[in-house]
Amino acid sequence: MTENPEIEVIDGEQCPFCNHKTMTLRQMGREVPYFGNVFIFSMDCSSCNYHKSDLELDGGAGKPVKYTLPYESEEDLKIRVVKSSTATIKIPHIGSIEPGEAANGYVTNVEGILNRIKHQVENFKENTDDDTEKKKAKNILKKLQRLLWGQDKTKIVLEDPKGNSAIISEKAEKK
Repeated sequence: MTENPEIEVIDGEQCPFCNHKTMTLRQMGREVPYFGNVFIFSMDCSSCNYHKSDLELDGGAGKPVKYTLPYESEEDLKIRVVKSSTATIKIPHIGSIEPGEAANGYVTNVEGILNRIKHQVENFKENTDDDTEKKKAKNILKKLQRLLWGQDKTKIVLEDPKGNSAIISEKAEKK
């Protein structure tokens, strides 16, 4: 990715949640190899800690896309993932990252996706009082750890109705 991208910053905007003028808006353009130019946007409020980020293809949204990646080894952890806030990522029998108001867009890799899901499951496990749910979460965490160590196989499915997302690998099937 491009080094030292120019970031446009606007400080002192009104936060839509706490109404303080402590919102900072940021925007930058960046080239993602084998994907194209994207704009990355973020909003951060220093008063209420609200945060939102997203990304969009240069030229606006594209056509709906679906990528399926066979995850087969620890080497696959390095595969680049571009995910907008409208994208869904599913890992069968493990979990998913869903779009919605709280969803963010970001550029990461498969390891980052697995760690995000791992963090969600750990939080769920700590905050539930249901012993059955805790056991399910513990088993999912074991599966995730085996994936992170390259000891297990699965598939990763990314779907984006606006086409602003991708799994950048020759192994990924695009529809």
